[in-house]
Amino acid sequence: MPKLLVPAPLVLTAELPAALQGRADALRRAHYPAERNHVPAHVTLLRALPPFVEDEARSLLAALAAEMPPQPALLAGITDLGTGTALAIESPAMLALRAMIADHFHGMLTVQDEGVPRLHVTVQNKVLRGEAKALQAALGPAILPERFTFAALALHRYRGGPWEPAGRWPFRGRTRR
Repeated sequence: MPKLLVPAPLVLTAELPAALQGRADALRRAHYPAERNHVPAHVTLLRALPPFVEDEARSLLAALAAEMPPQPALLAGITDLGTGTALAIESPAMLALRAMIADHFHGMLTVQDEGVPRLHVTVQNKVLRGEAKALQAALGPAILPERFTFAALALHRYRGGPWEPAGRWPFRGRTRR
C-alpha cells in the first residue's frame, strides 16, 4: 500500500552562488550539530507558507524570477544568534522582493514570517553560549565582506528532517542599463 504524504509547510529560500554555497556548507558541516544538520546552508525568506498555496507560490516565484535580475547582496561578516553563529547577509533588494512575496500571501503568514528577517546563513545553532562565542571569535577575522548576487529562489516542503524540493527559479531578468 503506498504511503500517503501529509501536506507540508513550505519554506522559501534565496539561493547563494555556487562558490559561496560551498563555503557555507563546509562551515555548516564543521560547526552545526550533526544530529540536527539535515539541510544545506541556506538563506530563509519565509519559514512556513501553508501547503495549500504551493501552486500559487510556484506561479508567483516563476514570474518574479523570470523578470528580475540576480539580486545583489553583501556577505557582511558574522552575526551572533545567541546559541549559534551565522554569516550576516545584507541585501535591500532581496528584502524588497521578500516583502512583495509576503504581501502577496498576506493573511496566510505565520507571526514569525510577518516580521522583517535578518538575512543570514546559520552555520551553528543550539550550542552552549560559550561555544558560540568561541566560534564567532575564530571566524570573525576570516569572514571578509564580499559582494555577490543571489542565484535563484527555491521552495521546499518541510517534513521534519531533510527538505523536499518543490521548485527552483533562477533569476533571469536583465539588468537595466
